[in-house]
Amino acid sequence: MLGYIGLFGSLALLIYLTMKGVNLLISAPLTALLAGLTNGLAFFPQTALDEQANFLTSYMNGFTGFVGSWYLMFMAGAIFGKVMEDTGAADSVSKWIVDKIGVKYAVFAVVLAAAVLTYGGVSVFIVAFSVYPMAISLFKQANFPRRFIPAALGLGSVTFTMTSAGSPEIQNWIPIPYLGTTPYAGWEVSAIVALIMATIGCLWLNWMVKRAVGKGEEFITRSTDPVIDELKALPNPLLSMIPLLVVLVISFIFHDSLGTSALIVALTGGCLAGYAVNFKFAKAVGATLAAGAMGAVVAIANTAAVVGFGGVVKATPSFLATVDVITSIPGSPLIGGAVSIAVIAGLTGSASGGQTIAMPLLAPHYIDMGVDTEALHRTIAIASGSLDSLPHGGYVVTTISSVCGEKHKDAYLPFGALTVIIPIIGTVLAIALFSLGM
Repeated sequence: MLGYIGLFGSLALLIYLTMKGVNLLISAPLTALLAGLTNGLAFFPQTALDEQANFLTSYMNGFTGFVGSWYLMFMAGAIFGKVMEDTGAADSVSKWIVDKIGVKYAVFAVVLAAAVLTYGGVSVFIVAFSVYPMAISLFKQANFPRRFIPAALGLGSVTFTMTSAGSPEIQNWIPIPYLGTTPYAGWEVSAIVALIMATIGCLWLNWMVKRAVGKGEEFITRSTDPVIDELKALPNPLLSMIPLLVVLVISFIFHDSLGTSALIVALTGGCLAGYAVNFKFAKAVGATLAAGAMGAVVAIANTAAVVGFGGVVKATPSFLATVDVITSIPGSPLIGGAVSIAVIAGLTGSASGGQTIAMPLLAPHYIDMGVDTEALHRTIAIASGSLDSLPHGGYVVTTISSVCGEKHKDAYLPFGALTVIIPIIGTVLAIALFSLGM
């Protein structure tokens, strides 16, 4: 019993501290330690029995494993964002959008930009870096509260795009070897669910922004924001879109052969294209590169701290027992699979982590039951993108704190509404449609 209290209590404490703005580099390892000690994990590897997990190794394997896998991509993404900002490309594109479709559609423009990059193969962790400079410019011109920017980025990245049929994101690919499906599994239902999720999400976000504006909220400029000089010449907006297209095209072309490493090539190409088409508008190149690199270090450290927490959680006996229980839920395989994936993703703060842990256990059991593998694939993919967006989730921390510089207490409510509730609605809808024979 103590182990379960420690497991779920540490998660609740981490969420509470995150919402209170406590630095994750402190709160994540401390709450992970609580989970480890209450579950009988040794602190050091030297004091652990043979084959026994220990806190230090479990935490640091999660932390360093994430840094090792993602640092170069985080750095390339952060630098690309700074290049778009410092060359004036982000301001130029955002001004063009405002002039063409009107300032009241600024929110939809941010969602669309994030969605296109995500479905084009750019990792959800990197999309925020790429779109944020344009989002800042759009929200400033529209005078919308900046605390809704993370919600717009999240809606475009981790809801109707990340887990849809055909998406190149890893959350859509993990089930394939376990179920023998393809990335397009259940595409008919997926298309309907994605359209409904996008529609509800956009309308809800727009309502929240208008409601906040009606209460007197407005865009608050920070000293770190790029300054829009109305008298200063901006680069051509169509040329300024070329770096984004370069990232999208290169990522799409090399995704199958290079996997996530294609992002390094794509983002580097985007940076080079940004300077090639708008070099005369660029600020000091060295300062831009340095600022992007430092931003990447902060972002990946915060995210890795949470991943380390997940590493300790996964090593605890109470977590393993919990996985056994929820992966054995009786009844419809679609419901059982969705609940299992969502809960494990919530505990680990990762949609891909939840799938990786649960799929080896779920797939053989449900296949033996004669489940429609395409329906199961699509259901668990959508479900994985729900509870992974609780306040402590890796993507949540990166987007809200590291990229957008917002506090959870200000930005998480709209963010959570769109990235937790909307995917839950999508999951329920998918189960209903598959159950009706679609």
